[in-house]
Amino acid sequence: MAERTTADETLTREEVVTYFDHLSNAFDETDDEVRVRVGNKTVELEPPETVELSVDVIERSAMFRGKRETIEIELSWKP
Repeated sequence: MAERTTADETLTREEVVTYFDHLSNAFDETDDEVRVRVGNKTVELEPPETVELSVDVIERSAMFRGKRETIEIELSWKP
């Protein structure tokens, strides 16, 4: 059974930097556990030494709705 925790937020660029800094530091610590903030919840994960990384960038140019850009970053592993 899979448990999913999802949060959608609107952040400033500075807040995005802070979020990724915290995430980077969590992976950099020597502890085997990585704590990730998802909305108002903290999820504890146990990544191994190597993880899979997928980056997907979508650039859309809509005539009536304006330009839209999306970047999705996915890290996955088997603990």
